[in-house]
Formats: sequence, structure tokens, C-alpha cells
Amino acid sequence: MKTKRTKPRRDAGIRRRALASSAEACPVCDGALRERRGALRYPVNGEDIVVGSTTFQQCADCKEKFLRLDDARRLQEAAIENYRHKYGLLSAGEIRSIRERLGMTQAAMAGILRLGANTLSRWESGRNVQSAALDVLLRMIRDVPECLRYLRRQAA
Repeated sequence: MKTKRTKPRRDAGIRRRALASSAEACPVCDGALRERRGALRYPVNGEDIVVGSTTFQQCADCKEKFLRLDDARRLQEAAIENYRHKYGLLSAGEIRSIRERLGMTQAAMAGILRLGANTLSRWESGRNVQSAALDVLLRMIRDVPECLRYLRRQAA
């Protein structure tokens, strides 16, 4: 059975391919794939972030590692959350909470921050991470009400 796969990625010395379905044979050498759990690295803002207890497929013969599409998505989200924690950045839920507490839509908040239409959505869903500078601005909006009024005037 052939499986659809993405182009190989090289991250931290590990070549991985995202598998579209659960394959029984290694796409590289036709060896048997076995499900494993362990630590993998994922790049976030140019830094390799370790994510422990990640599910992946590993070839018994060539030792190549593969990620199913859902596992690859979970690895990315966990790496971004670990990065946020490491640098003391607001979490996805905290960003959403600030916006909701202010009664703003994602589009309205993005407009005030002068962000692209989908950027805030990606932060809130954990798919991307905010810069340290925008993290400070989000904290100011949360903690200093005058800051939001000032930004609204500037956006008008």
C-alpha cells in the first residue's frame, strides 16, 4: 500500500516525513514501522524546542522517524507552548481571555494591533507564537486600560 507523504524535513538532525495514513511499511526502505513515544525537537523561531512523550512511527530497519499528520500538528502545538513557557510569554488561552474580556472580535483586536487578519487566530489556537514585543503590548492592554484607548485612537 502506497502512502502519500510530504517532502522530507530536516530538523535537529532528524529527517521526518508526515504520513497521510498509518502505513505498515517504511517509505524509505520498506521495513516495518513501529509506533514509538519519545522526545522530538521542533523548530520555533529558529530554536529547536524539545517536546517529550511524542508519538511517532520508527522503521525497525533504517531507524527513520515518521509523523502522522495529527501527530505532527500536536508536536508543533506542544513545541510552541513549550517555547511560550520557556520565555514567559502569554499562552494561547491567556491571549484569547484578554480579547474576550475586552469584548473584542479577533478582527477588531488585530486591527488595533495592526496585525494580519489571521495572526491573532493563529496565536489563540496555538499554531504560531507572538513576539516578545507584542507579548508586552498584550500585557499592557490587559493591565493598563488607558493603553487600549490610546491604540484605538491611533487605529482610527
